[in-house]
Amino acid sequence: MASRVMIFPLLVTMVAVSLCWAEAATSSEAAFVKKTISSHKIVIFSKSYCPYCKRAKGVFKELNQVPHVVEIDERDDGWKIQDTLSELVGRRTVPQVFIDGKHIGGSDDTIEAYQSGELSKLLGIATEHNDDL
Repeated sequence: MASRVMIFPLLVTMVAVSLCWAEAATSSEAAFVKKTISSHKIVIFSKSYCPYCKRAKGVFKELNQVPHVVEIDERDDGWKIQDTLSELVGRRTVPQVFIDGKHIGGSDDTIEAYQSGELSKLLGIATEHNDDL
């Protein structure tokens, strides 16, 4: 009985430490995401194998713009970054595109903004675009 009494406070402490560590990890990913978005004109959170991500990246290539790309599948903390993005923008899918700190959306949103000319306006460039994307 005495050993059970001693184990309970230890168990409570372990659970509390685990929860604090998980919160710290989440806040470090949130800080990374926010800093990345604010530090670059164009940011794409992507997965290297994703065809929708490749399509969104292709838009910026067509516009001769070089985005800062975070390939979350190539990072150890990628799933945490994806969770953070989900909390931030309300979507878990990739790509997630940001211009000047503003969330543009995913692949379809980026293509639509490109085709309507809105993307060029946001980037402050004049372009002739290709409807083949």
